[in-house]
Amino acid sequence: MTKTMLAATLVAGTSALALPFGVAHAMPDGFADLAAEVTPAVVNISTVHHVAAAEAPPVPFDVPEGSLFGEFFKRYFHGQGQPGRPGDEARALGSGFVVDPAGYVVTNNHVIDGADAITVTLEDGTELPATLVGADPATDLAVLKVETDHPLTAVAWGDSGAVRVGDWVLAVGNPFGLGGTVTAGILSARGRDLGNGPLDDYLQIDAPINQGNSGGPTFDGNGKVIGINSAIYSPSGGSVGIGFAIPSELAQTVVADLIDDGHVERGWLGVQIQEVTPEIAEGLGLDETRGALVASIMPDSPAVAAGVQVGDVIVTYDGQPVATMRDLPRLVATTTAGQKVRIGVVRDGKERTLDAVIAERDTGQQVAVNESAAQPAEQGRLGLALAQVNDETRRRFGLGDEATGVLVTGVDPAGPAAERGLRPGDLIVQVAQHEVTSPDQVVKLVDQAVAEKRASVLMLVERNGDAHFVAVPVVKA
Repeated sequence: MTKTMLAATLVAGTSALALPFGVAHAMPDGFADLAAEVTPAVVNISTVHHVAAAEAPPVPFDVPEGSLFGEFFKRYFHGQGQPGRPGDEARALGSGFVVDPAGYVVTNNHVIDGADAITVTLEDGTELPATLVGADPATDLAVLKVETDHPLTAVAWGDSGAVRVGDWVLAVGNPFGLGGTVTAGILSARGRDLGNGPLDDYLQIDAPINQGNSGGPTFDGNGKVIGINSAIYSPSGGSVGIGFAIPSELAQTVVADLIDDGHVERGWLGVQIQEVTPEIAEGLGLDETRGALVASIMPDSPAVAAGVQVGDVIVTYDGQPVATMRDLPRLVATTTAGQKVRIGVVRDGKERTLDAVIAERDTGQQVAVNESAAQPAEQGRLGLALAQVNDETRRRFGLGDEATGVLVTGVDPAGPAAERGLRPGDLIVQVAQHEVTSPDQVVKLVDQAVAEKRASVLMLVERNGDAHFVAVPVVKA
């Protein structure tokens, strides 16, 4: 076929040349019908905060500090950025959407946090005062209530887990206070961690969203809410095609709790966990890198009652796989207090099942914490100087009376232990899943790991009361 014939075939639209993967069917004709269906349920949210002290009132959008865009808005909204005076009003704008015709509105917590007055503006321009039903800073969600003499148009939740990367999505909101604005794009990625906490599980979209879109919905192709727009990545202050939305499978349960109780009840297991790295997997004899490694267990916790042990790798929770450390806190947090769950753990190379009754998290508790990371008795293989824990070393290194293990008194900067972050004052509590109380025990277990031709030796290290596992490469003598 010549180039001319090929061009003619494409123009004519015959079946002689088929586009791969159904691309021709994936492109929508437009989003007008979908936009008309969902936009009546999307609202604008404005807040007023009374300045209590001499402070600069914030610009009404979440603009990156120091950006040219931010400086423009500072000058525009409060007179060259002059400090506010007590009694001045600072105003902010955001978005939200109606989830119940009775007047319940979902938005981001950061949109209304600290507000003295909240106003919801409907698509037709009607302004309604709103009251705060409840907020959950951990997931950045909040629910408002407005009173009307007629049912409001509401939208339904969708299944964010069913949306695939590459599927079309629609975002609606109030960017820069311009009012209802519709943008389209695709789901770019899922499971993004923005470092806000253990419940981070954002959807990434490229539908353009900007300051003021916060709290607005992301819709799937059926007009169902699959995300709540919450953040953008933006070196410039404007959209660069990287936005983040809270997935509906998380938001839906949080919103239901806020409407019913005004707060969110979260489950508590009582374990401190860390990621299973390839080195740690090798040290534990695992055939694959998966699960959440238990580094320590809190006293009188559901984990203690269930028989969870330090060194266990939690691989399933209530029938759900725990592929990575980050999966466990989310699964525990969404469990109702008093619920019995089955936990699958790998211990000593064998998988077993434990039964746990999840408790309610108290203020200050964490559902499941991830820990990021005097003669020398052992130097050659690991680059460590070790000492017995006694009255002298307790005093020298400020250890408590309850401290146990083997004390690290020196670290070779060029050694493998330094490479893994060990430092003087650390306590080695376990080596190769055996408790140690003397430097000689450490040496013996390291030698044993070398004899077994292991690439690294797994150590449980305690620092400032927090314990975490470290896989230290073994240097052959």
